[in-house]
Amino acid sequence: MPTVDVRSAAGATVGAVRLDDAVFGVTPNVPVMHQVVVAQLAAARAGTQSTKTRAEVRGGGKKPWRQKGSGRARQGSTRAPHWRGGGVALGPKPRSYRQRTPKKMVQLALYSALSDRAAAGKIVVVDSWDLNAPKTKAAKAALEALGLDGQGRVLIVVERDAENVHKSFRNLPDAQLLLASELNAYDVLCSDWVVFTRSNVPGVTSDTSATASATASATASASASALAEPTVEPEPGAEEPAHDWQAPFGGASE
Repeated sequence: MPTVDVRSAAGATVGAVRLDDAVFGVTPNVPVMHQVVVAQLAAARAGTQSTKTRAEVRGGGKKPWRQKGSGRARQGSTRAPHWRGGGVALGPKPRSYRQRTPKKMVQLALYSALSDRAAAGKIVVVDSWDLNAPKTKAAKAALEALGLDGQGRVLIVVERDAENVHKSFRNLPDAQLLLASELNAYDVLCSDWVVFTRSNVPGVTSDTSATASATASATASASASALAEPTVEPEPGAEEPAHDWQAPFGGASE
């Protein structure tokens, strides 16, 4: 199970997260990734190209010349495909380029892409960006502190309400912003680095730093309770008081 350090916007290590093997530890399936990426690019096509056939071009209702006797080839319309200004033969028409891709195939392609980046050590987890105001200079400084400036294309996964993060990173040429709910295999494969925040890492099973602190606080609470409430031993020969649960069902204790 791979473990990634959690870093602050200043570049310091503040903890670690344990990534899920089902998301970041699968064997990349190259054919599935190729099929899903091709389907995604095909679905992005508008498909609005259109040409007119000879029946749709205006004019051409009159026969140009008589059938016989002129010495020229017989013609029935000036809007035939071989005429200048005529219709187009077998031209493109509006159509949909969408391909059917099952949900499990799309999920496998995404997990394969994330696993490939995780195996290459290209996954970065940030505790929080700490951007109180939209400033591109602060966003660039954060990438430099993380060692990602000038290292290729960086995919930054953000939350929907992180307005300051959106406005700070959107002007950087090598940074791409993407919502956590819109994460897909194509954008992951087009990026050299994938940056998550602690709250939107997919498939995180546990946070090692949070687990350790929670365990320590629970142990301290248990010790304090044991010291504050000493155990009272009953006196020898004293009878234990009867409880309601010792009475028969529907009756009263004697």
